[in-house]
Amino acid sequence: MDIQEFFGQSSGRWFSQRTSHHLAFKQTESGQSQLTIELVPVTDAAVIALCQQYEIDPSLASCGARVSWDGTMAWDEEKHQGSTVLVTVPDAPDSLTGQLLREVGYAEKTPVAGRYVMGDDGSLTLITEYETMYSEERLWFASPNLRLRTSILKRFGGFSMATFCSEIRLGVTKPPEEAATVAASK
Repeated sequence: MDIQEFFGQSSGRWFSQRTSHHLAFKQTESGQSQLTIELVPVTDAAVIALCQQYEIDPSLASCGARVSWDGTMAWDEEKHQGSTVLVTVPDAPDSLTGQLLREVGYAEKTPVAGRYVMGDDGSLTLITEYETMYSEERLWFASPNLRLRTSILKRFGGFSMATFCSEIRLGVTKPPEEAATVAASK
């Protein structure tokens, strides 16, 4: 599986159940969210703008996605909502490694570029180094409608968190070219 296939398989609406372990505090928390993952053509204005922000030639982008979330964590009653655009830029044509550009980071709410590695087993590993922390996330499919995720977050200086998520597909979204074709035929 390559990065485009992984993003394509991830496209849709998902229910995510999360358990996080705060290792320094010896505490566990749980949460739930609704995720929507939509493929975005590499010619989309948001993809081009994100590439330009990182001074990367937009023609090198291989895949784009818009991810939206709406969820809660057990420790607070606040809604956690947001969205981001993701863009993959392979190290070379047909490479299983490359840069992952994000409008909003996972651990810090600022734009961030990380690395991705597609495993021989079809898993995707995302590695991001922020100014004050390191994040590593592994995603894989147990079945077409069940995606699993593990992540570790290490703050420089010692604080760490480990998370496990199971994500169940609730529905699919149309690929951008299919959505455009359907809209044009009406």
